[in-house]
Amino acid sequence: MPDRVPVPATLAVIILTYNEEANLAQALDSVAGWANELFILDSNSTDRTLEIARPYGCHIAQNQFEDYAKQRNHALDHLPITSEWVLFLDADEWLSDPLKQEITSLIAASPEENGFYLNRRFIWMGRWIRRGYYPCWILRLFRYGKARCEDRAVNEHLIVEGRTGRLDNDFTDENRKGVSDWIAKHNGYATREAQELLNARSAPDYQEIDARLFGTQAQRKRWLRYRVWNHMPPLVRPFFYFFYRYVLRGGFLDGRAGFIYHFLQALWYPMLIDIKYLEMRVSLSGVK
Repeated sequence: MPDRVPVPATLAVIILTYNEEANLAQALDSVAGWANELFILDSNSTDRTLEIARPYGCHIAQNQFEDYAKQRNHALDHLPITSEWVLFLDADEWLSDPLKQEITSLIAASPEENGFYLNRRFIWMGRWIRRGYYPCWILRLFRYGKARCEDRAVNEHLIVEGRTGRLDNDFTDENRKGVSDWIAKHNGYATREAQELLNARSAPDYQEIDARLFGTQAQRKRWLRYRVWNHMPPLVRPFFYFFYRYVLRGGFLDGRAGFIYHFLQALWYPMLIDIKYLEMRVSLSGVK
């Protein structure tokens, strides 16, 4: 009996979209002709997002957006994925050729791991923000059927069955929409983060990543959030975080772009979360 010829490993790329006409071509250009399957799960865009996606041969589906975790899990549950591996890519992100070559070689080797962390390289105002934020490890590549998204409305992470590893090459986050869109988007994120602070997590089937000081970067951040950040005074803790990012971790070395980014992302944004959290607490207590 002749030896069975191994079937080449296949990869599906899933991109969640909502009004991403400014970014989507950049993302699709980086994966079209490389990934075996391209999926767009759209949240009823009103701009040219779907018009841009169609020439790339994407499978397009739509689902009303509730939160990011539910949207990612909907994609895994309802898209007609036939590939062995799945890569989640945001519409404002793109893959370099070295990273694609690394992924191709990796999955062809049938690794023991079921998921892999990728390091995100963040571009802000045309500059790579190297200090205060980088490295940023995010689990994006996994075997289909071996991962689910945790029950978190924002800043969600994938939970993988079995072992995980890391890739050597970075992927790039380069949003082309501008600061006004960034502020509007983070205003929505702040509402969800404030709600998470009030979340009792009492549902019996609630799932989230383990909070571990000596775990992965995501687990360590979650441990610090629950054991340190949540016990610090609201409205005060954002200043400590900004000092940590901008001074202690050298964010000031990235010049004007670094100052603007860390001011917005490490001070203004967590301050907005705290303000919304305090407002929600007052509303729930009925205090006038």
